[in-house]
Amino acid sequence: MQARIQVDIRQVLPLLGREGFCRGTHAGHPIQLFVRASIEEARMNVGYRVELSQTERGELKALLSGGKRAARKLKRAQILLAADGGASDEEITRSVGVSGSTVYRTKRRFVLGNLEAALSEEPRPGADRKLSGKEEALLVATACSSPPEGRARWTLELLADEMVRLTEHDDISRETVRRRLAENELKPWRKDMWCIPQVDREFVARMEDVLDLYAQAPDPKRPVVCFDESPTQLIGEVRQPIKAKPGQLERFDCEYKRNGTANLFIFLDVHRPWRKVKVTDSRTAVDFAACMRELVDVHFPGQSASASCWTICRPTRLVHFIKPSRRAKPDACSAAWSSTMSPSTSRARIKWMFTTDKARAKMGRAYPKLSTKESKSL
Repeated sequence: MQARIQVDIRQVLPLLGREGFCRGTHAGHPIQLFVRASIEEARMNVGYRVELSQTERGELKALLSGGKRAARKLKRAQILLAADGGASDEEITRSVGVSGSTVYRTKRRFVLGNLEAALSEEPRPGADRKLSGKEEALLVATACSSPPEGRARWTLELLADEMVRLTEHDDISRETVRRRLAENELKPWRKDMWCIPQVDREFVARMEDVLDLYAQAPDPKRPVVCFDESPTQLIGEVRQPIKAKPGQLERFDCEYKRNGTANLFIFLDVHRPWRKVKVTDSRTAVDFAACMRELVDVHFPGQSASASCWTICRPTRLVHFIKPSRRAKPDACSAAWSSTMSPSTSRARIKWMFTTDKARAKMGRAYPKLSTKESKSL
């Protein structure tokens, strides 16, 4: 089939039904491909009008307003809302960023089916799933179990071999294992490091003491100040950056050098928008004591110097925001960060969401259990 050859669709379409046509040409023959494409084009000339009910319209808007959803499902929701609003197929194609066939199929599935059918994927032809439901459950349980002796973790190859041993399958590919694990959001070859504390009576008592302190009403004579420290690396440029100009972003060389380390001490007032960062070369006990002395004598003069004046904690999220970048000096960063929270420029407050009641509800299993004799004595 060459481009200069003119073909009348009305003359070609009847060929599909003639006797001997299928025997004379195979499924991939150009003339059959052309006929099938022409039939699809003729079907797409059928118009499907989308009219959403108030409930369906609200459901689609809620779907688009938030939450983690598949991109295809969100685009179908946009198509239906736009079609319900009276937009043409061409306008929907341009605004949503999809093909005309996608708009057509979505509208058709809604009119001939329902909203759920229009939002979901059409069944696609292909081979049956190799693993049954029970076998997939066995795969998940195996991936969550301890790896074989001498192995640090499960791999796709190890899991595939184990499933061949545990089931009647002669062979299972690593891709089959990968897809089934992905559906269950499992990656046994990855680990997440986390600090798992030993929860005992002393831990619970100190935790609730801190939470109760945060819950107290502000007292000007007894301020509550959080104190934290964070070591950081000082990274410098090897080559001078090229400044930005119209039409070109600022450019930095990928190579940089290490200029030593520094330590950041951070003070945060719980009940008012005040914070202070102090940069030191080390974080020894002497540095800690000097910060405590500065806190009482300079920042909170006339206040009691007892331990109840401050609470030592680790607000790691706040520390994250003030870590200096590899292209800035720590003194400049600390001054800029502190100034953005001064009482004259900001009204921001720290809102502590974790309370004693929430701790008892969420960590109830971790609380020590009282013996029968201890319960009776209380």
